[in-house]
Amino acid sequence: MLCVSSIIGAGIFLTPGTVAELLPEPSVFLAVWLVGGLLSLAGALANAELGAMFPRAGGDYVYLREAYHPLAGFVVGWLSFFVIYAGTVATLAVGFADGLARFLGLGDAGVASIAVLTIAAVSAVNYFGVRKGARLNNATAVLKLGAIVALSAWALTSSHGNWAHLFSASHSLPPGVWTNFGLALSPVLFSYLGWNAPVYVASEIHSPGFTIPRALFLGLGLCIAAYGLLNVVYLYAVPLEEIRGQANIGEQAARVLFGEAGATIVAALVLASVLGCLNATVLVGPRIAYAMALDGYFFPGVDRVHDRYRTPHGAIVAQAGTAIALVLLLRQFPSVLDYTTFAIVLATAADTTALYALRIRQPHKLRPYRAWGYPWLPALYLVANLFIAAVMLSGRPLECGIALIVTATALPFYWYLNPQAQRAH
Repeated sequence: MLCVSSIIGAGIFLTPGTVAELLPEPSVFLAVWLVGGLLSLAGALANAELGAMFPRAGGDYVYLREAYHPLAGFVVGWLSFFVIYAGTVATLAVGFADGLARFLGLGDAGVASIAVLTIAAVSAVNYFGVRKGARLNNATAVLKLGAIVALSAWALTSSHGNWAHLFSASHSLPPGVWTNFGLALSPVLFSYLGWNAPVYVASEIHSPGFTIPRALFLGLGLCIAAYGLLNVVYLYAVPLEEIRGQANIGEQAARVLFGEAGATIVAALVLASVLGCLNATVLVGPRIAYAMALDGYFFPGVDRVHDRYRTPHGAIVAQAGTAIALVLLLRQFPSVLDYTTFAIVLATAADTTALYALRIRQPHKLRPYRAWGYPWLPALYLVANLFIAAVMLSGRPLECGIALIVTATALPFYWYLNPQAQRAH
């Protein structure tokens, strides 16, 4: 359920319009979502092995530290905490606040206020106990999946759709289709991001060597099925030509099939979905700073565990403060989104390389799970991420540049926070 909540946010409702603009026919549109899911599964193979090998809090930070050097782990941990997780919390909070403000008729100031209060409230839930955060996560994930299945079943029995939308009259593909297919994978893979959430909380999972691989594969499998089902519903309701460029195809499809009441229901589902994704992100992110602080590579106090609630409360407060600052400093939702996505692509590529380094450097270490399809399938995910990083750097240089600058600030802080580095100097 942590996988499901982390993956299914607003992406599947908002990105299909962008994907459809790049693709010529329905079968290719459906295929790119399946391929994106399978590529994410290839990345999960690597993380399943790493998470089972090192069942500790921290995820990427731990793997890069063990594979290369503490500095490599610190840089990726710094990137993960300050850009990926704090940025994702800010992005989701602003997205949730923007959707809620539409219902309430509030302006920009109201959006910022709701976003800040939402971050504070969700952080408080996770501050007061892991089980409270986990229960909220499980409830929102089950509600999300149940709503998707129920609405899809209702939609596909509606007489207002047309099954002919799923088929193309042409039997040949136009030139350049595979280049566009590769470009379309960028927003698709973004919509699958979050599948590695369980590895960050590995130290709090029972039997992690058994549980982590199964959590990754089952969670991703559920999301691949849910995404496939929703895209069939979109095509049943609206032909591909009309999906192209749609900002929110979820609401548009519901409006066609059920009228304005259906569009309102889907808008509420998107809000609930974003809130569940936000809670999962708030639950996972602090474990990175906590793991770094335990090793002496983060600010004092972040390694503290609450005496009563048994949560890394210092790290939770630090993440909430950073996310609120991002909300107030970077008010434009798309800029925060691009800034965060580029960092996610870099970090997931880095931890995939760690799988190969550890196979060479620590060949005899116990591996409760070994990545199926090694070395070829994880390599596919690595190549896909590097391609997306290059495309984003070219198309969004400002946001990607900011993410790289924030990453570079890790170097002086590594020296400042690491007594051994100071003594060597």
